[in-house]
Amino acid sequence: MIRIIIALILFLSVMAISPFLIDEKGYILIAMGNTTIELTVLSAGIMLTLLFIALIISLKLLRGGLNLSFGAWNKLAFAGQRRGIANFNKGLAAYMLEDYSQAEALFAKSAIPSKRKQSAYLLAASAAAKLSLDSNTNHYLALLEKETVKLQDVGLASVLVNIKLLMNQDKAETYSQARSLIDEHHKQIGHDARLLALEIDLCIIEQRFSQAIKYLAAARKEKTITDEVLQAWQRQAYYGSFNDIITQHDSKALFDNWQALSRKVKQQEAVLFAYCKVLAENKIIAPINNLLAPLLKKSPSSEFLKEIRNLPITQADELIVIVQKQLHKNVHSGKWLSCLGHLALMSGQYSMAEKAFGSLIKLADDDGRQYDRQDLHALAQAHSQQGRYQAADSIWLKASAL
Repeated sequence: MIRIIIALILFLSVMAISPFLIDEKGYILIAMGNTTIELTVLSAGIMLTLLFIALIISLKLLRGGLNLSFGAWNKLAFAGQRRGIANFNKGLAAYMLEDYSQAEALFAKSAIPSKRKQSAYLLAASAAAKLSLDSNTNHYLALLEKETVKLQDVGLASVLVNIKLLMNQDKAETYSQARSLIDEHHKQIGHDARLLALEIDLCIIEQRFSQAIKYLAAARKEKTITDEVLQAWQRQAYYGSFNDIITQHDSKALFDNWQALSRKVKQQEAVLFAYCKVLAENKIIAPINNLLAPLLKKSPSSEFLKEIRNLPITQADELIVIVQKQLHKNVHSGKWLSCLGHLALMSGQYSMAEKAFGSLIKLADDDGRQYDRQDLHALAQAHSQQGRYQAADSIWLKASAL
């Protein structure tokens, strides 16, 4: 607009001074080959001014037309991408609403047009895994692998989800693929607790128990890994390790391995009971008594006593005597009655087990229920072993309703 105003001012100025130039017209001669053009200074100025104004107006009109055409082209060219993004967002909503079938279809449909292939294929694989569609999951993971090969910097989060999806399929082939991915990013294990957790899980699955135990030291330092998870890992890793030692060698090798552990490790209940379970399964009773008797004489927690009932101790007389002494101090203790009942059942003293569990159930009338389903199952077994099948059936029904 400013340019047009300036052009008009120049034009009017020329028109204003033109009368003074009539007497001194002046000439401009333009020669191009055999053609000559002769103009006065006044007419040349007027023509140039008009040409300048026409040029500015043309540029204005051309710019507006270009803006309009580019806008229309942009709208048409990116319509597919906008639809892809819309489908991707719909897929996220379906995934959050647990409509995994719809989510899988939308993510697969949106991958290419939305230009979010990596995220879309990863989420599609996750949705397929929720539906237990292993073939679909592997298909999307294969597409994801093709995309990630093109990227120089692949996010670790994407790798972690990929590993988890492969492990969840519970197949030797997918475990092998998960192992390859973990080994590829092995340097990150010491820096990322999530990858460390997957490594420990996979080591346990692969029965590489010694390697899993080595990683447990690093896992204890991670604040994001809970005590419950650590204890579960300890229980599985140490049990597997102890069992391998006694299977491949002998009880002496197992005892030497136990003695080689630090005092702090041996005091951890998950490790202690893993060792005792292997001993009990191999009917090595004396070391169990040496380890558990001093602890039972103290005031162990209910959780500790519940762990004892999972040990298949076939000769528990020494431990039973200690438990009975504890019961004399508190005849209404549900945890000691339960412990006595399970020890008696495992050692074949069915009458004693039946009486202990009977007293445990009677406590519910006064102090509230202190037994659980495992106690009822044990009582039903005690009845069955004594030929009291009707009573056993009644207890089984009571346990199923619990």
